[in-house]
Amino acid sequence: MAKLYFRYGAMGCGKTMQLLQVAFNYEERGHQVCVMKPNTDTKNGKKLLTRIGPERETDVCFSRQTDLFQEIAERYAGVACVLVDEAQFLTREQADQLMQVTIQLDIPVMAYGLRLNFRQEDGGFEGATRLLQIAHDIEELKTICECGHKATCNCRFLDGHFVQDGPDVLIDDGKTKIEYRALCPACVEAYKRGDK
Repeated sequence: MAKLYFRYGAMGCGKTMQLLQVAFNYEERGHQVCVMKPNTDTKNGKKLLTRIGPERETDVCFSRQTDLFQEIAERYAGVACVLVDEAQFLTREQADQLMQVTIQLDIPVMAYGLRLNFRQEDGGFEGATRLLQIAHDIEELKTICECGHKATCNCRFLDGHFVQDGPDVLIDDGKTKIEYRALCPACVEAYKRGDK
């Protein structure tokens, strides 16, 4: 039976890079994949970009109303694998639909995303929360903090200032410099205290 995989990690851990590597490996061996991302992620349009260069056009850029099982069953039933970037933006129902893709269509699904929002709460990302509950296989992808320790926290900076409030989804509006950094818990506390 095919499985639903959830690969999560803090910002900059290489989630999109790993997704592109998996797509390349399948396609190099003559297999077709379906690469998807939610349109909640408005930066770069339909493209997946990595910080170190590789990029790819997605096959499907979906909304919160898209029935992913139906989309895949009707248009991509013959693929060897479904790859989903920014999986934290899935709805709970869409995460369940991806599980149905593995069960009913016998297609493996690999979803990549954040586990927690910038407030370190899972309630902000229902897709990630549901994937953690139902995925057959869960793996953390690791990265490092600016201090050199393991980074597990996604932190938001507006015009260079550490912030702890605001909407869960905030993508560059062209007016305010919005930056996300992966930090360790000790550095998060230092920013909260104003020591950094």
